[in-house]
Formats: sequence, structure tokens, C-alpha cells
Amino acid sequence: MTTVKAVVEELRAKGKEKTRAIYVRHGMPADGRTLGVSTADMKLAAKKLRGEQALAMELYATGIFEARYLAGMLADGRKMTRKELDAWAEGAAGMPMIAEYTVPWVAIENAAGRECAAQWIDSKKEHVAAAGWSTWAGLVATRPDEELDLGEIKKLLGRVVKEIHGAKNRARYTMNVFVISVGGYVKALLGEAKAAAAKIGDVSVDVGETACQVPVAAAYIAKMEKMGRVGKKRKTMRC
Repeated sequence: MTTVKAVVEELRAKGKEKTRAIYVRHGMPADGRTLGVSTADMKLAAKKLRGEQALAMELYATGIFEARYLAGMLADGRKMTRKELDAWAEGAAGMPMIAEYTVPWVAIENAAGRECAAQWIDSKKEHVAAAGWSTWAGLVATRPDEELDLGEIKKLLGRVVKEIHGAKNRARYTMNVFVISVGGYVKALLGEAKAAAAKIGDVSVDVGETACQVPVAAAYIAKMEKMGRVGKKRKTMRC
């Protein structure tokens, strides 16, 4: 059986300062919790460790960014308890890539994913709220429309219009992504999503020392519509 110590040692060996600096510019910790391992190398590691649920949980508990990212690749969200999902979301402070990617990856697979999303978006903690909106974005992108409460999602669009510009930084970013996701993946609510996108307009987000740009929801939805992608669901949100 592979040990968490062995995996972490392997990750450390693959770390590069240039990659670590890129992660730090994207908000990851500048201390020893960021090793500088490329996502390509983490994907290779994931292939060898697929299905090791217990190991995934141990990796997340290390607090190391790459170990947590790898944990999200390995973990089966269906097998996680609600307590574990909440712990992952709460523990993602200071790691936006974990809060907005890793945590939603597993949450949307879980039967309690919608409950998690609904609760997390009400959190006063920026990283938890961001995880909640990202989870909502993942749910509408992956679950069949018949499994979604379209009335609830429509209300969430209205909430975004009212609250986005006064929300905390990363919450603003993920709320914007949610609007795009609804417009792109829920065909029945395309009109409502386009209307919401028009109302929110440009969204200002501090993306740190990066060249990242905040997508304009209206333009992004229009692009998906032009490409004929509206309503085509994704199998997974993992990347």
C-alpha cells in the first residue's frame, strides 16, 4: 500500500521553483505548503493511485497544496461524508485553487452536493462562499436538467445580480462563473442567465500578480451559444 509519506516525497522531488512561483502568484501559500509540482505531473501520479480513497483523505490532511490537488483527483466524492466535505471546504482557506476546484470536484459527486452548495454560499468566509458558488456551477454543468430545481437556480441568478458587486473578491469571481455555467449548461434558463449577465456587466476581481482576466458573462455565454454548446453537459469538472 502506498503511504502518504511516499507520495509527498515524490511530489517534493518533482517540485520546481518556477512552477511554485506561478502558483504563489495565483494565491497559493508562499511557504513550504506549495511545492511547485505541475498539474501534468500530478495527473501522472493520479493514474498510479486511482481508487485509493483513504490515501486521498490523508493527502488532503497534509495541508500541502499539491497533495490536496492530487487528493481531489483521487477521491470519490460519492464516498465522502457530509462532515468530510465541510472539512475540506473549511480547510481550504488561503488556497483558492483548492476551494474553487478541488472541493467542488468531490462535492458535486456527492448526494449532499446541493445541500453543501446552498449552505456554503451563505458563509461569511470568502473561501467557503467561493467553494459554494463553484459547486453550484459544477452541479448545473454536470447534472441533467431534470435533476435540478430550475426555480431554485433562477432565484440564485437573481441573488447574484443583487449581491455580486458587494461580495468578497473570490466570491465575486465564482458568482460570475455560476452565471456563465447556467447560461452554458441549462438550456431552459439560457434567457434568464443572459439577462442576469447583462445586468451584472463587468465584474471587478483582484487576480493578484497574474495576467488572468475575469470573463464577461454575457460575452462568454454568447460565445457558447454561437458554438452550439448550450445544454451539453460535462461528465466531470476535474481538470
